[in-house]
Amino acid sequence: MRSRTATWFECKIRYEKVMEDGLQKKVTEQYVVDALSFSEAEQRITEEMSAYISGEFEITDVKKAQYKEVFFDDESDRYYKAKLAFITIDERTEKEKRSNVTYLVQAATLDGAVKNINEVMDGTMIDYEKSNIAETKIMDVFEYKKQEDGEK
Repeated sequence: MRSRTATWFECKIRYEKVMEDGLQKKVTEQYVVDALSFSEAEQRITEEMSAYISGEFEITDVKKAQYKEVFFDDESDRYYKAKLAFITIDERTEKEKRSNVTYLVQAATLDGAVKNINEVMDGTMIDYEKSNIAETKIMDVFEYKKQEDGEK
């Protein structure tokens, strides 16, 4: 299990996909890319998807994701959005304070997502509570890869 902190953008792509029955159907799929700006996110998703889609495709939406960290499980193919509440005590008022943080968690099942969250968070000293975990329609996450010298 590894995690990655970055600025993430959710991108929607519309294209004609050949279905299992051989027919072509217009579909819209959601992907996530690691980028510094909206224009870089659009450029990166265009580069990534060009390798997978033959023919034309349209980027219908690019928006900044509300999560800053993604937990990767390379043996899984689904993504879950997990909202955690970090619990702290205000020393002055001695009242409990909750700060909500959203993560994207890769896992095969909902139980697997819970297990992956616990695995990452148990290594911290933060008290937390799982507020919400839901499966997303995200097809894949593309991390930024540093290009080697000589590559374009």
